[in-house]
Amino acid sequence: MSFENRFARRLQEAPTPLGTWLMSASATCAEALGWSGLDFLVVDMEHVPIELPDMVDIHRALAGTPAGTITRLPWNDAVTVKRVLDAGAQTLMFPMVQTPEQAAAAVRATRYPPAGIRGVAAVHRASHYGTLADYLVRSGPELFVIVQVETVEAYARMPEIAAVDGVDAVFIGPGDLAASMGHLGDVLHPEVQAAVRQAPQAVHRAGRKAGVVAPTAELARSLAEVGYDFVAIGSDLAAMNATIKSHMGVFGRQAAAPAKSAGY
Repeated sequence: MSFENRFARRLQEAPTPLGTWLMSASATCAEALGWSGLDFLVVDMEHVPIELPDMVDIHRALAGTPAGTITRLPWNDAVTVKRVLDAGAQTLMFPMVQTPEQAAAAVRATRYPPAGIRGVAAVHRASHYGTLADYLVRSGPELFVIVQVETVEAYARMPEIAAVDGVDAVFIGPGDLAASMGHLGDVLHPEVQAAVRQAPQAVHRAGRKAGVVAPTAELARSLAEVGYDFVAIGSDLAAMNATIKSHMGVFGRQAAAPAKSAGY
């Protein structure tokens, strides 16, 4: 198990790292996608029934592949952060960050004292079960903190949120942003897409990276062209359903229609 944060390295090396969401909660699907050529995969503990043991299994599966990993937490909770970090996650995505204060709390939860409040333990998966004698020193530089801006209120404060020390990237959540703007289920609404396309400028002015998810490769490419530094395209389940729909079409049969908005 490499100690290097592969997602952070991909941000430095790849023109626009591409990833997808893991909605299947399957280590096998994760491992297969890890060999697909994607730069990163999002292990989603917020909207997917992935608990800590499941997260570890998925991380183990991905450890043998070239792909980097982003772990989206269920909430901005210091206890969960501690457990997920001890279990080996290095890039954390914090959902629904509304204020600079919440962003600062997220950062503090990932740092050992005196910079933060993370509890200290010596023997766990992240320290290679105690065999990395300098883990407490080496772990900090390999951490990568992503905060999600997902509401109109958070969007208005995005420059302040992005400027918080220790925040590495801001990720726009189109689904919740659309709902907050009064367009529930319609991430492609022109008002939503206009806001999404303007976000990278504010994030970059703070010296941070900007990320987003898109339901199609075509939209993902257009968002990369307006300045997003990393882009997720749909999800494993959406890709599977799209493939089956294509197969059904060959036989003149219609598969079930997907949800209007998402594709992920």
